[in-house]
Amino acid sequence: MCPQTKPASVHRLAHAVRIMAVPALSVLLSCCGGGGGGGGGGSAGTSGPTFAPEASVAAQCAAPRTGVDPITGVPYPDRKGTLADEQNWLASWTSDLYLWYAEVTYPNFPGYATAVDYFNVLKTGAVTASGKPKDRFHFTYPTATWEALSQSGVQAGYGATWVIVSQTAVQRIVVVGYTEPNSPATNLAPPLARGAQVLSVDAVSINDNTQAGAKTLNAGLFPANAGELHTFGIQDPAGTMRTIQLTTQNVTSTPVQNVGTVSGTTVGYMLFNDHIATAEPALISAITTLQAAGVTDLVLDIRYNGGGYLAIASELAYMIAGPATTAGKTFELQQFNGKHPTTDPVTGQPIVPTPFLSTSQGFTANPPANTPLPGLNLSRVFVLTGPGTCSASESVINSLTGVGLQVIQIGSTTCGKPYGFYPADNCGTTYFSIQFQGVNQLGFGGYSDGFTPQNGPGAVAGSPATLPGCSVADDFTHALGDPAEGRLAAALAFRSAGAAACPVASGLWPRAQLRALSAVDGAVFKSPFLTNRVLRR
Repeated sequence: MCPQTKPASVHRLAHAVRIMAVPALSVLLSCCGGGGGGGGGGSAGTSGPTFAPEASVAAQCAAPRTGVDPITGVPYPDRKGTLADEQNWLASWTSDLYLWYAEVTYPNFPGYATAVDYFNVLKTGAVTASGKPKDRFHFTYPTATWEALSQSGVQAGYGATWVIVSQTAVQRIVVVGYTEPNSPATNLAPPLARGAQVLSVDAVSINDNTQAGAKTLNAGLFPANAGELHTFGIQDPAGTMRTIQLTTQNVTSTPVQNVGTVSGTTVGYMLFNDHIATAEPALISAITTLQAAGVTDLVLDIRYNGGGYLAIASELAYMIAGPATTAGKTFELQQFNGKHPTTDPVTGQPIVPTPFLSTSQGFTANPPANTPLPGLNLSRVFVLTGPGTCSASESVINSLTGVGLQVIQIGSTTCGKPYGFYPADNCGTTYFSIQFQGVNQLGFGGYSDGFTPQNGPGAVAGSPATLPGCSVADDFTHALGDPAEGRLAAALAFRSAGAAACPVASGLWPRAQLRALSAVDGAVFKSPFLTNRVLRR
């Protein structure tokens, strides 16, 4: 896009994002054209539309918004147009910016009832080495909701993050992964705790396999609005069964929790869940605390951290490694498609590496921008990971390995998201289409199948995406930060005895063990803003 001046509708969301594609709530639990003119770059040999340059059709809407955007204070740029105008904009925008634009077939506009329907087909159909779709991160969000989320990470809920550890036709298992302080979940007596298992939602069994049952389960587990009342049958970790009622609230994530040293050691531990704005002061406080405690090792628990602001990831990486290791080095370099080798196509600025940031960026008033950051000056770090470790969290791992820090991975394979995009608003919908890949100081960014410990499934000897450590399943029978919790215990054992201390066959979890909740992993579903990577201008 760099040769053109973009309309306000495209530029109002002034940041780039790495984000996990979250399935529609209705399916979280289920019941068992050749490249066009103008932008070019479509797949050869197909018959598709001829589309005008994106700037000429941006903000031409079938149903224009009126008034002023309540978040930005800027009048909406929308003007009267047609559905075809919106589809034209999507095709042209995709052919200009999509990382794999040449792998897209651009179909004709008729036959797609909405712009979102059309957008859903504007992506590559290729797969990764493991057989997963190469583009698993292609989605949309209502602009008003996205903007509210991107300001603070506030979302309607109970303050309990659910983990779906089994979703077979015979048995579903949904448990509490962690909770937020001072939320509906923790204000219960007794509070909901990690490992509490959901047995029913609004009188519907968690194992109900009807369409109506799935709808009720989804509505209760993943509420859309504040003020909703839902009833849950719960089995607490100790085995007690009870019925509780929870009313949804607008809950703000507490991104950093459980900061301290492991009893009797100089090992620091902290749970880091979200790279949101409030994480900046929280991480600075946490590292300052650990620095004062004289820690010689750090266990960074990011098993549920889907990402967020890339600048915060850079700050954290700097605070772990310190200035001597990171000075003058690349934290991450963004690479766009072949049409834009040297210039960021959205900002129009030369593509330069994101450095390891040594001062605060002013995400909040305190500390102010440009405050020097503390540092632990470590030569290694233990990271606790899971399939929910994504995007900016993976950038912390990749950037530190890129400057020679030893990263020891305890847990399971991360989600595999080295990609990002600038969210673009058009006509009230914000579109997320992969536009760049991030690489570290060594030029590596090929972890589309995730980082995995050396004894984990899919490990490849010699690959930069295979790290020293142990494959260890999530342990829901202990609190996060408890030295007896499976992953933390394995990190402490590895610190003492190396790979020989890895649990035997820790990457293999027989189905019969699922009910024990001590040898399983699962899927964590968060809102898009809490599972993304954001580049601020």
